[in-house]
Parts: sequence; structure tokens; C-alpha cells
Amino acid sequence: MKNRNAVLAAGLALAAASMAGAQQPAASTHVVVTDQELVWGPAPTVLKAGAQIAAVAGDPRQPGPYVARLKLPAGYTIAPHWHPTDENLTVISGTFAVGMGDTFDAKAAKDLAPGGFALMPAQMHHFAVARSAAVVQVHGTGPFTIVYVNPKDDPQTSAK
Repeated sequence: MKNRNAVLAAGLALAAASMAGAQQPAASTHVVVTDQELVWGPAPTVLKAGAQIAAVAGDPRQPGPYVARLKLPAGYTIAPHWHPTDENLTVISGTFAVGMGDTFDAKAAKDLAPGGFALMPAQMHHFAVARSAAVVQVHGTGPFTIVYVNPKDDPQTSAK
């Protein structure tokens, strides 16, 4: 339960970081955002250092739809993890690879080029690697949280 609470807090930190500087319209309004209008900031500590995040629409901390983008350097990895809600991912730029399972295996991950899409259903164990510098768009229904398969892979735990 302690790990789950830490992960929930991390998810809230992700949401707070992604909301910094972004316009958050009422649920009944439309959202039109250019790439130049995105406000990038450091990703929360639930992800390893080096990633950046920008809000596109919604609030991942709250129930309801959200859209966020992650900017990742080449070689950036995300250890096996899962989410309590579906995760939808679209590659905007670069090459981003996604694999399924409890063990990180970069060779087993499927490369996705710009326009590539992945759906990881709730609780599906998966991992990822940026084969090149990449921007990926993540959307789903909040609240968004990350639960690492191996708690030692959680950057928040390993930093302690």
C-alpha cells in the first residue's frame, strides 16, 4: 500500500508538472494548441531525469480526459510498469519503441515512427525506449498514475 500511495503521489506530481503554464479550459470548451504554444517543463520524479512534459488539454490528476506530451532524449528508457487506466500513445516525432512484459528487453520492443500508435490497456505491463530523440503524446482518462513492476525501478524510490 505504501508503494501504491507513493505512485499515486507521483501521478499527481506528473499532473501538476504537466499543468504548469498551460491553458485549462472548461470541459465544455474546445482546445486548439499549436506546437509553439506548448509549455515544456521537467517531467515529474516518477520518470527518470531527462524527460520533459507539456500539457495539451485536461488535467491528468482528475477523473476525465487528458492529453500530454513527453519529450525524450535518444536512449531514454522507461522500466516495466503499468497504469490503472488505459494509456494511449501516439508518436509525434522520432522513433519510440514499446514492449510488453515484466522484463525490459529493448530488442523485443516494437519501433514506432511518427504517426505510430500504441494502446496499453489498464494493468498491462509494458516498457519503452526512445531509439532517437522523440516526442510522444499520451492521452487517456485520469487520474493518471504509474506503477513500476519492480519498485526498485521507480526513480523516486531509487533516489532515496
